Amino acid sequence: MAIILVVDDEVGIRELLSEILIDEGYDVRLAENAAAARRVRGELRPDLVLLDIWMPDTDGISLLKEWHAGGQLNMPVVMMSGHGTIDTAVEATRFGAFDFLEKPIALQKLLSTVQKALKHDAPPQRPPLTLEAFGRSAFIKEFKRRLEQAAAKSPLLLLKGATGGMAEICARTLQTPRAPWLDLSGISSALTQEMLEKVSGGLLFVPDLSALGKMQQMNLSYAVDRLEKLNLQLVAATARPLAALGEAGWDGKLLTRLGEVFVAMPSLAGHADELPEIASLLLSNFVERGEVPPRRFSTGALNALRTLPWKSLPDASWTDLYVLVRNLALTALDEDISAEDVIRVTPEKEGNSQELISLQPLLEQPLREARDAFEKLYFEHHLRLEGGNMTKLAERSGLERTHLYRKLKQLDVKLGKRSEE
Repeated sequence: MAIILVVDDEVGIRELLSEILIDEGYDVRLAENAAAARRVRGELRPDLVLLDIWMPDTDGISLLKEWHAGGQLNMPVVMMSGHGTIDTAVEATRFGAFDFLEKPIALQKLLSTVQKALKHDAPPQRPPLTLEAFGRSAFIKEFKRRLEQAAAKSPLLLLKGATGGMAEICARTLQTPRAPWLDLSGISSALTQEMLEKVSGGLLFVPDLSALGKMQQMNLSYAVDRLEKLNLQLVAATARPLAALGEAGWDGKLLTRLGEVFVAMPSLAGHADELPEIASLLLSNFVERGEVPPRRFSTGALNALRTLPWKSLPDASWTDLYVLVRNLALTALDEDISAEDVIRVTPEKEGNSQELISLQPLLEQPLREARDAFEKLYFEHHLRLEGGNMTKLAERSGLERTHLYRKLKQLDVKLGKRSEE
């Protein structure tokens, strides 16, 4: 007999739904608020939850996010609301809700939705993407070793230079198989000892420190004080300096604790030839997890990704690459992502205008001067893309290194620190 948990702050709604579902042969349990729902869910593991959106202590959407973030959404959840909108329904399904019922709930609609939810077989979850997948890239392999080495000696690790999905890939790399996972950014109510004990031995994750509200900051501080006692690993990510968070009102002692052990994401500059494979792995992961329509990169798109000027700028980040690939998959009209698609969604950065200056002035010069001006522009552009690496510049230009040095000296191209590599 299926156990159905009905969560609603209105006693009349709870009793009505209970009578209907009991008459249909279901085992029904009731909860008047989120706190009671957490307790019943933990004790009985219901087969289905009917969850009201508007409740006095914690709203249904927040409770759904909490279960989703804590890996506790292993049963179908149907949201209910008398004030439902399409936007609310979309938000609920984004965090794992099976369906949405608008009050007053029609009898046939209720029963058909319950039957569908109980028969619904959730597709098996694919293992999360980790840095292990990028093993062919030497600089990512080195970064992975640094990450694991730091985490082995400290229960608290700050990841600098990546947020969101890219930060999660790094954190998942440190998660031991079948260990609990808790995203602290998905909890809007006060964190409790009981909640932490349920994920003892697991990993706590904060995808972006700057996105945390005051309550979540207090939850983070509460968790930090209990990491060693409960055998927990905490990975928090940030793209902003901790000093900026302090200026925004963060507790200074907490920031000091967070900054004790950190690992910075490696720079993308100088790794142009590895970007196509990295981007392809990210895209495959998005497709496999159903986050984007089936898409693949064309050869032209991969070449365009490899030569993007923004990747060598100081403020370019792994999050930029992660977001760019995801947006390409979501906005490309064809299954094959083209070079034009890459150009269309490439973020504009300061300095791009100088790299993409018009060729019109060159056309007005004598041939020899125009050729020299173009060659200088060409070599300066690719020298920046390759991070000053002369070996890669020689390969790209097709020139022998001795000839290349003479050419650069003739054109008065300034060489950077990495020019001798």
